[in-house]
Amino acid sequence: MTEVKATNITWHSSQVTRNEREALLNQRGCTIWLTGLPSSGKSTTAFALEYELIQRGYMTYVLDGDNIRHGLNKNLGFSAQDREENIRRIGEVAKLFADSGIIVVTSFISPYQRERDLARKIHEEAGLGFFEIHVSTPVVVCEERDPKSLYKKARRGELKGFTGVDDPYEAPPNPELIVDASNNSPEDLVTQILPLLEEKQYIGAGFKAYRQQFSAARKTVIQRGTA
Repeated sequence: MTEVKATNITWHSSQVTRNEREALLNQRGCTIWLTGLPSSGKSTTAFALEYELIQRGYMTYVLDGDNIRHGLNKNLGFSAQDREENIRRIGEVAKLFADSGIIVVTSFISPYQRERDLARKIHEEAGLGFFEIHVSTPVVVCEERDPKSLYKKARRGELKGFTGVDDPYEAPPNPELIVDASNNSPEDLVTQILPLLEEKQYIGAGFKAYRQQFSAARKTVIQRGTA
């Protein structure tokens, strides 16, 4: 059966702007993309970051690789084509969350640079922040942890195409941040990530400075329009 794609569709614009949503939440929406080898500490770091941001009063949500495959992407396998579609869908969903003003934290192996570049492009074209964070825990440490025994199964040949064993992982050449969970707890990594969000003006004093700049620029535009 030939796949038929929708053609008679129209984009409908909201009456609410992104800046209005962000002002309501007292933050700017963006996506924090955690990438790294299996068992590198991505998920535990993502949920620790979510917890800390919520405690500080910021609206945050984690999109986790395993969790997403229970629902949205449960029809996808682990072939190269399915992995690419998995990341494309997540990139689009993360964009929607970020556009609503939420700080999205994703936890996906996302082993190929072209897929992560696509996720970044989806955000940049929408004018949204995208921060690629490489959880660079060495493979030897990941194998020692191996809570699901996946490395062991892959070494025995029971799992094919397993990242870090018989499928490559392409480390980001220019991530916004590199962290290592070898000798750091998830909470330690959170303290390394939070300053990035403030420096880039998505939370805290950085966001307040951004709002002041935005308000001043908007006031200037209005004054010019009424001159």
